[in-house]
Amino acid sequence: MMQLAVMIEGQEGLTWERWRHLAEMTERLGYTALFRSDHLRSLAGREDRATIEAWESLAYLATATRRIRFGTLVSPMTFRHPALLAMQAAAVDVLSGGRLDLGLGAGWNVLEHESFGIPFPSVGTRQDMLEEGIQVVRALWSGAPASFQGRIYALRDAPGSPRPLGARIVVGGRGERRLLRTAARYADEWNISNPTMEQYRAKIEALERHCREAGRDPRRLRRSLMLPFIVGEDDAALRCHAAAVRARHPDSAPEEAERRPEVARENGWLVGRPDEVVAQLRAWEALGVERVMLQHFAMDEDAPLELIAREVLPRVA
Repeated sequence: MMQLAVMIEGQEGLTWERWRHLAEMTERLGYTALFRSDHLRSLAGREDRATIEAWESLAYLATATRRIRFGTLVSPMTFRHPALLAMQAAAVDVLSGGRLDLGLGAGWNVLEHESFGIPFPSVGTRQDMLEEGIQVVRALWSGAPASFQGRIYALRDAPGSPRPLGARIVVGGRGERRLLRTAARYADEWNISNPTMEQYRAKIEALERHCREAGRDPRRLRRSLMLPFIVGEDDAALRCHAAAVRARHPDSAPEEAERRPEVARENGWLVGRPDEVVAQLRAWEALGVERVMLQHFAMDEDAPLELIAREVLPRVA
């Protein structure tokens, strides 16, 4: 059984009106979760596009929804001190009754760090920040006074309050040497964005090796994908959805996808009519994927999510 969630790029024109609508629709249609990115400016080069700071928007979901889980994919550890992030996340989780998935990553976009004066250290240091930061979060979530001494972060008898009720840590990324090792040691779930199946098999082999080295049963680490998608009931609807995706994210979908949407499938996208999408999801499920976050690039369009909820979700969940 596979879970389907919705994921949107919050820095590309998200307004409170649209966020409220997405929350209501995600819950009403039967999806299991709603995720959003955590970026500070448009990555498509559109500085006129609105955004809402990620953790403010999650605090809204905590009380505006009743059933779905929610979280970030992913919050860069470079943006916030992990002690502050741990307390923010715990408070939102308690407010929601235990439905938060805290997605964490090392950070990668140079421009937004430079724009807001946020230090952007070397990739090795950012990986150290992620690995130590997760340990800080877990220590503060333990309920006991937390002490930790790392190369970057240190705690001394720090109280963690409140203690989360059901928060989980999701580590997102694909680096085989460091990122997957961090996920194997400290995460509840590992997420990767639109790999091909060949790439995914290689990542799983590395992930399971890191799990064994850490003394962890690989089956105890949940696996999920973030997959962009183009769906439609016929060729005309597929081309219409592809055009809407490219209008908002011209740098994401191949230009040819407006004429031949199936070319996006070669880049790890879910593409096709409902029967084709079901077949693709079942192939991922056979590789051990437990949930898919549908990257809803055309977030002003309701029809694609409604079609998946009606024709795909009942057959895979």
